[in-house]
Amino acid sequence: METRHWLVKQEPEDYSWTVLRKEGKTAWTGVRNFQARNFLRQMKAGDPVLFYHSGDEKQIVGLARVAKEAYRDPTAEEGDWAAVDLVPLKPLQRAVALAAIKADPMLKEIHLVRNGRLSVMPLTRAQFGRLLKLAETDL
Repeated sequence: METRHWLVKQEPEDYSWTVLRKEGKTAWTGVRNFQARNFLRQMKAGDPVLFYHSGDEKQIVGLARVAKEAYRDPTAEEGDWAAVDLVPLKPLQRAVALAAIKADPMLKEIHLVRNGRLSVMPLTRAQFGRLLKLAETDL
């Protein structure tokens, strides 16, 4: 099965890359958007994930991977919501700002640019590679 590539967004005040690195693992819960939920359900163990700080920062700051595939979100009191477990791999050598992403012709079609409210989104292999290149980071 082909590896998929992902980007997840979070307000750093709510849950930051620094906290994920300190904890070593997290359950990615609380997603209440149907499209994002469906993307969570497509994640496979081992898939690489870029971690984006939304809010005032608006930048990709870290590289993680899916540790556990989709399961019922334990924070959901009702509905059919999903969660996955993520583990941090490493911080990016250089954070990639949203302005740089929007300015890059190769990245103009990613969900982050087209649908900024989506908190979980797929990336093509080429898009993921381009973001890593901008971050001066290897997988």
